[in-house]
Amino acid sequence: MTVPVWGPQVAQVVEIVEEVEYHRLNLARGREPRWWRPILVGLLALALYIGMIIVLVVPFAVMAAFVPEVMQVFTEVAASGGMDLADPVTFVVAMFSIILLLPALLIASRVVSGRGLGLLSSVSGRLRWGWMLRCLGLAAAVFALQTSISMGVSLAQGEGLFVSGATVQPWPMLLLVILLVPLQSATEEYVFRGFLMQAVGSWLKHPAFAILLPLPLFVFGHLYDVWGMLSVAAFALAAGWLTWRTGGLEAGIALHVVNNVSIFALSSFGLADANSSGGGPVDLLVSVLVLGVTVAAVEWLQRRTPIARTRTVHRAVLAPPPAVPSQG
Repeated sequence: MTVPVWGPQVAQVVEIVEEVEYHRLNLARGREPRWWRPILVGLLALALYIGMIIVLVVPFAVMAAFVPEVMQVFTEVAASGGMDLADPVTFVVAMFSIILLLPALLIASRVVSGRGLGLLSSVSGRLRWGWMLRCLGLAAAVFALQTSISMGVSLAQGEGLFVSGATVQPWPMLLLVILLVPLQSATEEYVFRGFLMQAVGSWLKHPAFAILLPLPLFVFGHLYDVWGMLSVAAFALAAGWLTWRTGGLEAGIALHVVNNVSIFALSSFGLADANSSGGGPVDLLVSVLVLGVTVAAVEWLQRRTPIARTRTVHRAVLAPPPAVPSQG
């Protein structure tokens, strides 16, 4: 048998075209996907976040020496082991401690993964504001209906609507809620449904892994009782599902914003407890029902709205060299 030599065999570069869902969008970023990139993004984001916190703590420490109200906040937190979110100063500190995660994540993602930072928002490479506003209106309508029913039931049973812990100055507090809570809610979505879902999607293709694996981190980031944690888990599951189904963070952000703004706005006027760490089985059931109705409503709206769920990705890969022909 003779094997003719046709010259050196080299691998060929071929282009692969595929439709990828939201959790797989790391394939479309500026730099070639590597298993270690999401880990490096997370580590750099954490380092940047800690640096930002340190930079902010120094001015607060200086302020505490001259402003009694600031010192009182630190004293109360140290004494109680927690934060009173009905207090405006404490509320601002708590919100900013979360919001700072967003610039840290965006900077780290751009540095490590290159172009395509907008793919953290959606398959369209940007935040789809029109779609998010539709989801916001839908979620607000569902939550308003649920709140009205809950208040009606309380009144029918002869229970009072007001709880302890109302803010002394509700209108300034309401302004802070409107300004800061949407940013806080969006930050958590970018971290848990954006970065973490896409990180898992870099390693595991099935969307169930991307939805479920980040869930424990989100749940244990909320120091609630068991019923509260189950409610948070249901929320994370709903937001993760909506992110995958709609191809972006907009629906999850809308759901998160409406939920958090509602709680803090009502608490400003003594109609809810901003410091509540849970509830009971009835509260969990109501939460699951509201989330279920909201998810179903967004699904219904999505089928009537032309939004993309996937993105076309062109990738260059090395194909093996052609086989050497043989003859005998």
